[in-house]
Amino acid sequence: MFTGIIEATGTLSSLTFVDGDLKVRVSSDSLNMDDVALGDSIATNGVCLTVTQKFSDGFSADVSRETLSLTRFAHYQQGQRVNLEKALQPLSRLGGHLVSGHVDGIAEVVDVRSSARAIEYWLQTDAELMKYIPYKGSVCIDGASLTVNEVHGSRFKLTIVPHTLEQTTIADFQVGTQVNLEVDQIARYLERLINGAKAEQPQSSVSESLLAQAGFIK
Repeated sequence: MFTGIIEATGTLSSLTFVDGDLKVRVSSDSLNMDDVALGDSIATNGVCLTVTQKFSDGFSADVSRETLSLTRFAHYQQGQRVNLEKALQPLSRLGGHLVSGHVDGIAEVVDVRSSARAIEYWLQTDAELMKYIPYKGSVCIDGASLTVNEVHGSRFKLTIVPHTLEQTTIADFQVGTQVNLEVDQIARYLERLINGAKAEQPQSSVSESLLAQAGFIK
């Protein structure tokens, strides 16, 4: 489990396909590896990876076919910059929101605008995922916990302040950049609780009337 508060950035120093899976090595001068053990989890651009080898300046991990099919990892190149966060400890501050590191899909940057000292990014994703992205809700973009400031159809807006731009890879985003997207877990669990077995059907969704009937809103 993670918070979406990025601890450091790193680079993919090597990517090797082995029997259909991907083996990656992540290098970082700023991520403290002292308390990391083999088998620990590190979110890499929002993807929960298990440490298979540990180095003083990073780690190696395996990326499964399932992860390759849902994330941008299959398209990454050597030297790709990534956001890094070690797994949450029980005594850590929950500065962002609960993030599993299980990416739901891909979003694409479709517009970038300046707003005073901040940068506004409009992203677009599948309608199936947009139903979990409400105004002022939380999303995880390449591992970073961010607040949704506007929603319109299949698009949503993020306003990124200077500190976040400095500490993450978001400053590298431009129109056409594709990113890993994880929606808020609460929205998914709420849909499952309300719809039960019907939640397995693609057409199931949470509507305002359904929430009212279940007693969640008045």
